[in-house]
Order: sequence, then C-alpha cells, then structure tokens
Amino acid sequence: MSRRTNSHKYRSVIPGFGLTFGITIAILSLVVLIPLCSLVVFTAQLSFPEFIQTVTNARVRSSYFVSISTALIASLINAGMGLLLAWVLVRYDFRGKKIIDGMIELPFALPTAVAGISLTHLTTTNGWIGSIFYRFFGIRIAYTRFGITIALIFIGIPFVVRSVQPVLEKVDKECEEAAGLLGASHWTTFRRVIFPELTPALISGFTMAFARSIGEYGSVVFIAGNTPYKTEIAPLLIMSQLQEYDYASATSIALVMLVIAFLILTANAFAQSMVSKRVSNLA
Repeated sequence: MSRRTNSHKYRSVIPGFGLTFGITIAILSLVVLIPLCSLVVFTAQLSFPEFIQTVTNARVRSSYFVSISTALIASLINAGMGLLLAWVLVRYDFRGKKIIDGMIELPFALPTAVAGISLTHLTTTNGWIGSIFYRFFGIRIAYTRFGITIALIFIGIPFVVRSVQPVLEKVDKECEEAAGLLGASHWTTFRRVIFPELTPALISGFTMAFARSIGEYGSVVFIAGNTPYKTEIAPLLIMSQLQEYDYASATSIALVMLVIAFLILTANAFAQSMVSKRVSNLA
C-alpha cells in the first residue's frame, strides 16, 4: 500500500517550477528590471567624476537631507499613530467604526496632487489649521519642513495600520488572560506578550511608509514651497532636471534615491528576520 502511495507523485495545481519561474522572471523583467536598467543607461552618459559631482552638489545634498529627514520623522510618528489606530479598530466596537476603517485607505485612493492642494489650503496662515497654529503659537506649517512632514504623515499612515491590523487580530487573547491571571499589569502584558508579536509587522509598516515618503512628490510639492536648501525635496529636483532636458543628471539623482530605497528595504528584511527569530526563541 505504501509503495503504491509513494509511486504516485503529488501534482501541484499551479504549473511546474520551470514554467512558473520563467513567467516570474519575464514579469519581473518587464515591470521592474527594464525600467530600472534605463536609469543606469542614462546615467552612463556621465563619466564617474561627473556623476559624483552631480549627486554630491550642495543643492542636491540638501534635497536628500530634506527628503530623508522629513520622511524619517513622519514614519516614526506614523509608527506610533498607526499602532494606536490599529489597536482601536481591532479591540473596540463603536459607531462609525467601519467608516473610520474605510477612511484609513483614503490616501491610497486619493490622487496625491489633490491631497497636496487640500493640505496646503488647510495649513497656510489663512487656512483653518494653519491660522490657529500661526495665531496662537506663531508656527507656520505650509511652505516649511513641518508642512512636508504633515503631508508625509497623511500619505504613510495606511501602511502602518494595514500592516499591524491583521496581526493584531490574530493575537491569542488567551495568552493575555493568562498573563493577567499571573499578576501582570496591562502595560506589562502589552510589553511582554502583545508587542513582541506586533514588532515585525510594525517594522514592515514603518519601512514601507519610510520608503514611500522618501520618493513622494505629488502631495509634497505644493506644501513644500520648494525653496532651495530649505524645503526643496529630491523628487522635485529630479523633475526640474527633466524639464531642462538634462536626463543624465536627473537619472543620476534618481539612481541615488533608488539605492537609498533598496538599502532601506534590505534593512527591513534583516530586521524582520532577526525579530521573528527572537520572538520564536522566546515562544
């Protein structure tokens, strides 16, 4: 009986590895690799010294700093806010919960230019929100790095919420009850039981929000003010080079941004792997 069972190999529903792998490589090449290779082709028009001079120009370095610093601050804020929003949506029932749950994905559906224009009107010194901050605290939001950070928070918050929410829904409540019966406080239960399971998802959401925010253009270009060395972001500088038909410089800056995004995603993969192994060892 066992011989007969072993003689019949299991057939997968999907095609074999050879065909599946070929289709995967073809799709990956058409959608990802060929567009990315075009950056290298246009950048190759510059010599290496010219490339270094282009990507290390004072104005370019300032745009890198503005994009990365505001994206990092916005992503850190989103990590905390996203965790809180996911907790409320999962652990509490209240009126309008489905509406709020649907509104979380609004930044995904809303055109980024519309978001940028709306946020700019709200945060100018004459806007509803901007006038309050300027009148009572003397703080300008629009056309500053503060305004850029606000726009990036709006864009990045869904990544964290949607990464943490499904994991939080699967957290075993019996472990929480057991911790409570053993005398653990609510904070200790959250810190020692719940948070370790949420950490990989939280890191993933933070990284995706960070990577998206670094390259964000539409929602930021209106609220930034685009002042060189102050509020000029790297994607805007790339567009400026393209409008001047300087494709080599534009692709050089874009290539650096691509490398930065790749390093962020690679660090995310390593961090998630390390945290997952640690959680598994604790379990």
